[in-house]
Amino acid sequence: MLNLIYNEWIKIFSRVGTWVMIGILGVSMVGFALLSNHFSSDEANPKWKQELQAENADMKKQIKDNPGNDILVKNLKKEIAVNEYRIDHNLPTDTGYTAWSYVTDSSMLTMLTGLFTIIIAAGIVANEFNWGTIKLLVIRPLSRFQILLSKYITVLLFGLGLLLFLFVGSTLLGLLFFGTGGDAAANVHLVYKDGHVVEQSIIGYLAKTYLYESISAFMLATMAFMLSAVFRNSSLAVGFSIFLLVMGSTATGFLAMKFDWAKYILFANTDLTQYLDGTPLVEGMTMTFSIVMLVIYFVIFQMLAFGVFLKRDIAT
Repeated sequence: MLNLIYNEWIKIFSRVGTWVMIGILGVSMVGFALLSNHFSSDEANPKWKQELQAENADMKKQIKDNPGNDILVKNLKKEIAVNEYRIDHNLPTDTGYTAWSYVTDSSMLTMLTGLFTIIIAAGIVANEFNWGTIKLLVIRPLSRFQILLSKYITVLLFGLGLLLFLFVGSTLLGLLFFGTGGDAAANVHLVYKDGHVVEQSIIGYLAKTYLYESISAFMLATMAFMLSAVFRNSSLAVGFSIFLLVMGSTATGFLAMKFDWAKYILFANTDLTQYLDGTPLVEGMTMTFSIVMLVIYFVIFQMLAFGVFLKRDIAT
């Protein structure tokens, strides 16, 4: 199995396109750091308490004006509680742009890591059929299950590698360009959970954020892998998966505003950061519920991928 994974790894990195994707991610990180360094400010806001107090007053007014909007009221109460905690514990909102600010902003580049992982997942099986090399694989003394599993593990390793490259790279660039800041508040993240405001380590929070934000890409890469194995068409797998990557969460968000059953949709559960901040998309959703739903979808995708691949007539 290890030799199979190694061979798949060699195949991926023998392609120019793979290095182009890595290069695009690296250039994006550096370019974003340069832009952030140019436009960001290191000056703290001396009137932050007055501004938070004014925000709280405005949000309390909104709560009175919208008593029937439960979601809005809940979010406003959360913001008020966090603001009051900052005021009481002297934790300013603006401590200047730091390395952690840059790492936080760079998390949006997980969209790129997801996109590149989907491209690899969509082609890793379909291309074997397109190039006719699948016959060379199946005549070896290895089961089809081992062959397909090695390909999927390679996809996971590639995605994790890109994510690690992004997180470590953005952290190093952030430290190089911005430093950690001299205020202790810059190293603290506040979370409203179970009716209370809790302090968290900013590094731990950011690591979890990157992992959680990659869940959507991980599930879509699994879907792309399944489509690649079932339909042997990398273009279909890439196109459909990217469309869902871009539109899936947005469409689900609109449905969740009207229907509780939206919580059973895949994209209602891929954003696990909603539990970091204590504001689930649909009332009553929990981390456990989302994990169970993700496992169910994962099992369905894998059953389709392995079920079809194991029974397919390779000669056709």
